[in-house]
Amino acid sequence: MNDFTYDASRLFTVGVDEVGRGPLVGDVVAAAVILGEGHSIHGLTDSKKLSEKKREVLFDQIKEQCIDYSIARATPSEIDDINILHATMLAMKRAVEGLTQPFEYIYVDGNRLPKWRYSARAVVKGDLLVEEISAASILAKVTRDREMVELDQRYPGYGIAQHKGYPTKAHMAALKLLGATPEHRKSFKPVKALI
Repeated sequence: MNDFTYDASRLFTVGVDEVGRGPLVGDVVAAAVILGEGHSIHGLTDSKKLSEKKREVLFDQIKEQCIDYSIARATPSEIDDINILHATMLAMKRAVEGLTQPFEYIYVDGNRLPKWRYSARAVVKGDLLVEEISAASILAKVTRDREMVELDQRYPGYGIAQHKGYPTKAHMAALKLLGATPEHRKSFKPVKALI
């Protein structure tokens, strides 16, 4: 049972979320967002529950109306060097460190916190419970999805724009046929098995 209660009294609360832990290709992307009191952004929820069109609309609204935001990443080579969990924590830490406005508290989606000096709490299903985390999940997902479309153009034949780097049948078949790109995560088992 989740006993989480959002503390609305904190004016400068940061929400942090990441996207891209499961794919075989590309960066893991994290975002940190400070929405501020009385914002007028409606429809914030877990980015996976929104249509692509709705995410795109909210992406622009969040960037225009929030007090501050930062988007950061960890690269495939960093993921291979330190593993996906540590790379995810690194991307989240970089996102928070990229904020320019002062803040009081951080809510992070999930059940773990990066090692940092900030006052923070991990919130399971935080992207459904904390609007700042929802906003961060939308910024991270739209950013990464756009990058997957760009990767698809750089490395045609893998279908990256469609599967966003996840290990689908089409992606696995393309990997077997074409081999790994420089953007593939060499430490991930399906890629490792083929190289």
